Amino acid sequence: MSSMKQLRFWVNGEVVEEANVSPTTTLLNYLRYHLHQTGTKEGCAEGDCGACTVAIIDPDAPNGPTYRAVNSCLVLLPMVQGKEIVTVEGLKQGKQHHPVQEELVQALGSQCGYCTPGVIMSMFEACYRDDLNEDWKLDDQMCGNLCRCTGYRPIMDATRKVAGTRPNDRFVEALDKAESRSMDLVYEHGEQRYFNPTTFDELWDTLDKHPDARFVVGGTDLSLEVTKQFKTLPLLVSLEGIRDLKRLESSEDEWHLGASVVLSDVEAAVSSTLPALERMLRFFGARQIKNRGTVGGNLCTASPIGDLAPVLLSLGAKATLRSRQGTRQISLDDFFLGYRQTALQQGEILDSIQVPIPRTQDQDIRSCAYKVSKRQELDISTVSAGLYVRLSASGEVETARFAFGGVAATPARASLVEQAIVGKPWTSETLEQALPLLEQDFTPIDDHRGSAWYRRKVASNLLRGFFLETQNEGQPRLPYRPTGTVALEVTS
Repeated sequence: MSSMKQLRFWVNGEVVEEANVSPTTTLLNYLRYHLHQTGTKEGCAEGDCGACTVAIIDPDAPNGPTYRAVNSCLVLLPMVQGKEIVTVEGLKQGKQHHPVQEELVQALGSQCGYCTPGVIMSMFEACYRDDLNEDWKLDDQMCGNLCRCTGYRPIMDATRKVAGTRPNDRFVEALDKAESRSMDLVYEHGEQRYFNPTTFDELWDTLDKHPDARFVVGGTDLSLEVTKQFKTLPLLVSLEGIRDLKRLESSEDEWHLGASVVLSDVEAAVSSTLPALERMLRFFGARQIKNRGTVGGNLCTASPIGDLAPVLLSLGAKATLRSRQGTRQISLDDFFLGYRQTALQQGEILDSIQVPIPRTQDQDIRSCAYKVSKRQELDISTVSAGLYVRLSASGEVETARFAFGGVAATPARASLVEQAIVGKPWTSETLEQALPLLEQDFTPIDDHRGSAWYRRKVASNLLRGFFLETQNEGQPRLPYRPTGTVALEVTS
């Protein structure tokens, strides 16, 4: 492979070339300790607090070049190969502050100021978005930024004023001029190696030489091994530079979700055709996490509490696996083999997920997704569920797919409950008669997030709630419930 051997990217318009740091150096630490851009802060080092938020231009976004707010503490430096980064230091022009900075000042949205740069950069993304057409999207935009001092009302007041304004400035001009650059890279530092192939042939050649390499794309999970467990990760292969893995497109019958498509793009794309998937993604994570986390990353960890698996299982999704020998397609039911184990073989990757599109006008389909966690925003599931029923013309259950996370070693379906209701009328009596079978379908664990009894009870209640919620609307979107408990309205 003839590839670049040094890193090359841009920070606030200035080119940076680097060949002498570890590839597991985070963007946050590089900004602070090498470029001395100390406005970007470290709070939690795990993507929860937002103090480290910066913006990266994505020239290949589905609807054109856009800014993406990301947690720089989870971005390994090779992940920004060929990218343009904006930090809080880059917003001011001459003596003129950016409108988001001005608005936050006017709204009294900063006290101690430690988290303020990250808040500013999340507002910065909001400023240049053109899709903030629903109230929940502002909560979603800012939920990844903590502020213990100020409180959220003034921050949200300022955000509402700047959101979607897209001032005709140098940052809009930068989007207009944004160009897609190759991420091609073979980077070595000491005993560490980081490969960023841009074609499948390059990928297979790399895997032939380094069969034990670990894959990485968004880094929202793997990077925690660097920031929290202090591992060196000697051999990484990124799939981020392979464009075909970022295909996000639909036909009349199904969605094609490339394994490297980021979740914020999936959420926006499927809102009208796969409302169950949109529901699950609403509280999947903060905007910064969804701007980096990918479809393949969430599924290939095979976590028992991964949030994508239950809803995709319920929708009857299939997985396309790719190797040098070609592709093969399997049901997603057959993808998860055990705790943290998948059907991927040596030299094989997850290429994409195919999701059938339920016809939203059909009254015979019921489909929904649920996530139960200790708090609404930025939390790991205790129990999650993707639930789907198709009815016959006479109201009997033809197909049932009830998939759960958090109740077994892998995301799994309640097959005994499904079998018990197929061929029977879709009524509360039918469901209640089948629910005791959940005891045999799953043997949940007891841990700090919930006891086995609690998890079984929640799973039962989610099925009951699913029956009730879908009585009048078969595939309901998630209703908006404001994060704040008090709404202030000024009247003259």
